[in-house]
Amino acid sequence: MRRRSGRLLQSGSVRAAGVFIAASALWASTAVTASAVPPNMRPVPEHVTKTIDSVVPPAPYPRLTTIPDRAKAPGYPHSVQELRAAILPAPVGDTFFDVWPKNLSGKKPGTILRSRDVTGVTAPLVTVPIRYARQLKFVSTDALGQPSFGTATIITPRARWTGRGSRPILINNLPIDSMGTKCTSGYTLAHGFSGDTNTTDFFPPTTQLALHRGYAVIVPDHEGPRMAYAEPTTAGHIVLDSVRAVSNYDTKTFGESKVGMTGYSGGAIATKGATKLAADYAPDVAPRLVGAALGGVPADYRILTASMNANLATGLFHEAMFGVARERPELLTLANNAARWLVTSPLKDGCATWGILGGLTLMPSQLLSNDNDPFNSPVAQRIYRLTQMADKKSVVPLYIYQGAQEFWIPPTGTRNLFAEQCRLGANVTYREVPGEHFLATVTGYPDALTWLDNRLQGKPAPNNCHSLPG
Repeated sequence: MRRRSGRLLQSGSVRAAGVFIAASALWASTAVTASAVPPNMRPVPEHVTKTIDSVVPPAPYPRLTTIPDRAKAPGYPHSVQELRAAILPAPVGDTFFDVWPKNLSGKKPGTILRSRDVTGVTAPLVTVPIRYARQLKFVSTDALGQPSFGTATIITPRARWTGRGSRPILINNLPIDSMGTKCTSGYTLAHGFSGDTNTTDFFPPTTQLALHRGYAVIVPDHEGPRMAYAEPTTAGHIVLDSVRAVSNYDTKTFGESKVGMTGYSGGAIATKGATKLAADYAPDVAPRLVGAALGGVPADYRILTASMNANLATGLFHEAMFGVARERPELLTLANNAARWLVTSPLKDGCATWGILGGLTLMPSQLLSNDNDPFNSPVAQRIYRLTQMADKKSVVPLYIYQGAQEFWIPPTGTRNLFAEQCRLGANVTYREVPGEHFLATVTGYPDALTWLDNRLQGKPAPNNCHSLPG
């Protein structure tokens, strides 16, 4: 029976590969003659969409009688919650990350559920002498408004703070950009450097420089327990709740600390989410936030469908699409059989490298949907709106920087973010720096860090909104 199943699976895979090759060719040919819509945003012929599901068999994920707590999504059909359970990251053997706490309802966000010392592992990684590194597991809220949890690491330098007031805190929102729990920053700080560690955890050396300056550093695992890459609401909640948790852990030291935050690329998604949600979600934290520096900001996902789909960035685009689906289950209603095979496979635990390598497939996302025009579907329109949060004003002074030659994350999105926040009355400085996405990490970094350091030193933030035309 097993041998026969293997032959059937192999046969199905061969047929699926043939369909995808033919579908990609047909999609490319229609792209040449279609309208002014960017080629990689155009629909595929309806018969291609139907053929994919008729050739690719249903994915063999478990059918459940009871939905586990981490997959529950009130208001969604059982079948959607069942699929959600199947796409979530696999356990990694560390209960700090693996175990979904019971009885979260009624507990205040930021309430500490568990803490542990990770100084011995963290100290050699950050290289600067530290007093301690503590990981906190705390109550948070997911994108659907349901109780969830977050994890973060608070690192305190060995040197005494000699400045005014309490020791300031820098939140370093690292670009995790991954699907598996082993890829998250907190896992590395607890278990050590491995092949799953993202090099951006340590370069640019934001954590090291902040500790050397005398600041405490919070490193949040902002993708949350579902590893919801690119979902800004969950990420913003976890960032804000990490401040609450650290204040609860050591009220005397951190209860009144000024807080700054920074993030680039995937880390900028979390930073943007936190700045836009602070006023409503964490009014107790908002007055302590003195500045946020965001670089390479994926500010508008509608723009990214044109810049990242069906090219060398498509693997990361697919990761982001499925990461958002982990917190926004309505996206799962668009997944065809091929998508369900992909997102329930071992790739669901992949790190950023797998997303980068996935770009070599040049796979159009349209071939993973049961809607032949998914980017213009009602579900997609809602996701664009929810993730952009265009009506929410940052109460935090912002420093936004972007590579002038960006092509994966075009400057149009950040220019629009700048204009949007100025119209809402926020305090914003905007800079375009030389380079595309990776070079701009370096060229924009010194001024962004200097700006943030000035905010943590108590200097008022300049406002660049007067430079907007008109």
